[in-house]
Amino acid sequence: MPVAWQLFRGWPRTKILASSLLPCQHQSHSGPVPHQAPSRHPSLSWRLHPVSRSYRVTPYLTSYTLTPPQVNSILKANEYSFKVPEFDGKNVSSVMGFDSNQLPANAPIEDRRSVATCLQTRGMLMAVFDGHAGCACAQALSERLFYYIAVSLLPHETLCELDAAVEAGRALSPILQWHKHPNDYFSREAQSLYFNSLRTYWQELIDLSSPGEVPDTGEALLNAFKRLDSDLSLEAQVGDPNAFLHYWVLRVAFSGATACVAHIDGSDLFIANTGDGRAVLGVQEEDGSFTAHTLSNDHNAQNDGEVARIRGEHPPSEKKTVIRQDRLLGLLMPFRAFGDVKFKWSIELQKRVLESGPDQLHENEHTKFIPPNYHTPPYLTAEPEITHHRLRPQDRFLVIGSDGLWETLHRQEVVRIVGEYLTGVQQHQPLTVGGYKVTLGQMQGLLEERKARTSSAFEDQNAATHLMRHAVGNNEFGTVDHERLSKMLSLPEELARMYRDDITIIVAQLNPHVIGTQAGETALKL
Repeated sequence: MPVAWQLFRGWPRTKILASSLLPCQHQSHSGPVPHQAPSRHPSLSWRLHPVSRSYRVTPYLTSYTLTPPQVNSILKANEYSFKVPEFDGKNVSSVMGFDSNQLPANAPIEDRRSVATCLQTRGMLMAVFDGHAGCACAQALSERLFYYIAVSLLPHETLCELDAAVEAGRALSPILQWHKHPNDYFSREAQSLYFNSLRTYWQELIDLSSPGEVPDTGEALLNAFKRLDSDLSLEAQVGDPNAFLHYWVLRVAFSGATACVAHIDGSDLFIANTGDGRAVLGVQEEDGSFTAHTLSNDHNAQNDGEVARIRGEHPPSEKKTVIRQDRLLGLLMPFRAFGDVKFKWSIELQKRVLESGPDQLHENEHTKFIPPNYHTPPYLTAEPEITHHRLRPQDRFLVIGSDGLWETLHRQEVVRIVGEYLTGVQQHQPLTVGGYKVTLGQMQGLLEERKARTSSAFEDQNAATHLMRHAVGNNEFGTVDHERLSKMLSLPEELARMYRDDITIIVAQLNPHVIGTQAGETALKL
């Protein structure tokens, strides 16, 4: 193995086949495979037919009745769990472990997930990436962003040792320990390109830092996000002699992805968010109930601060056009994202790069249009919003999810479902029926149904799967309806995306004893 690749040891061995020239199409599914639905670029036909979030399967839809084992097979196909090992009988990590899962609506799924331990700092990184206009950008982020963060966190001396080892051809120690599901693919063909860009970045960090300097975690996250997005853009402009890599870097740059990243080290929790993914902390109150503490802001039209920021970055003449129909330039829902160079490059640069690109790229409909009212680019940034939270013993778990989760469940409901799952105690809320008219007999039936489900409520062995079951199968009364779940999971490919988005979830369980001890030690030092 060449010395340069030893830094990347531990990456999964499954790969995307270069021969297909369609890097994102190799994806395993169990059960019905959803259809490639239109992306967040509503320049296509679906712009006139917004995605329904009502979850009401109309009578004319053809779906199949799935048995409970079939439902479970679909829901559990992409689940993954990891428990942090104990050292000398004592767990020294504030993270006890995590559960994750993905449920596709697009084919192939455009979401990605990553979790890894930073071997130099012992901190843990977790992230959900939500792609649009294809999965290429999200795929690249899932492979690369953690390395950019990890080297940003390394002290000057370690970076110098790392570079000297590469220069001398010596073996390198890995800087990340990945925790990946077998379906979490990576592009082996692009390893050399990725490594060279990463090395250039850490060499610049060496020049900018001084011996004895301790990197600031917030700044490291910020710099890593911005630098990787810059590299995605530069690689697309330079191209590559290898036809596949040339096509790949252009696919990555012209697609886009949001990113919600958590870095947990001791009692310090940092969230770096770009886009509309979300991180929510589950806090256990004295009475045993759980409340939601949101650690990120959505970067979209519902965020008044984001609307003001974008309008302030462009001339007054564009006030009415820069955000239209709650979308950036009337097209893009997230107001921050990686890639998406159609919202960042000048028109001249776009045309020049596309003209020199491979013919396959011209078949991609997302490269054929110029956004309307495109006068003063860039309109989009990948700069993250950084949040720091000092963990407390009552902070019991962290949920990171793509917007497909938060569109179906309120954050408080998410926290309640996960909290009940982890504690094994159901906090029954008063049964509400909203505006529905029900008879006493129907109400009795609902209560008996809920009672019967209590014994089997925690049949899932994975908290993310349990939450996914609720996200897709909850009925209007807040309970999982098997018939609804069956219909949602058996929708034909061409309809699945009209009823829900891709859903990706990571649930990290925190260790209150370790957090309490670390918080006490920090207080003594102060």
